[in-house]
Amino acid sequence: QVQPVEFGGGLVQAGGSLRLSCRGFGFAFGRNAMGWFRQAPGKEREYVATIAGSGGRLFYADSVKGRFTIPRDKSEKMVYLQMDRLEPEDPAVYYCSQSVTPYTSTRPEDSDHWGQGAQVTVSS
Repeated sequence: QVQPVEFGGGLVQAGGSLRLSCRGFGFAFGRNAMGWFRQAPGKEREYVATIAGSGGRLFYADSVKGRFTIPRDKSEKMVYLQMDRLEPEDPAVYYCSQSVTPYTSTRPEDSDHWGQGAQVTVSS
């Protein structure tokens, strides 16, 4: 495996919840920064949330703060994006990212490996 693999996505009503899963790779997974980004049609890929390697410090975009969380299970090499109170502005393809360093970044170009993407659709 040379890229993260995502699971989940789908259709949910506004105000509902959805969880995305991402399986990372490599023996240094626990020391790698992991992140979630999203891209809506016609828009650039944007930062959603990141978790730093080792210490696990969390960062969230203002648009999702208080609604999304990014738990990680190092033993299973898994990172999740728990999305609660989904809004009509949230639909996009969500991408998991894995960096070779423990440092997080809000810039997509700073991530080294990407998952295949998972579609999230929110109905009003």
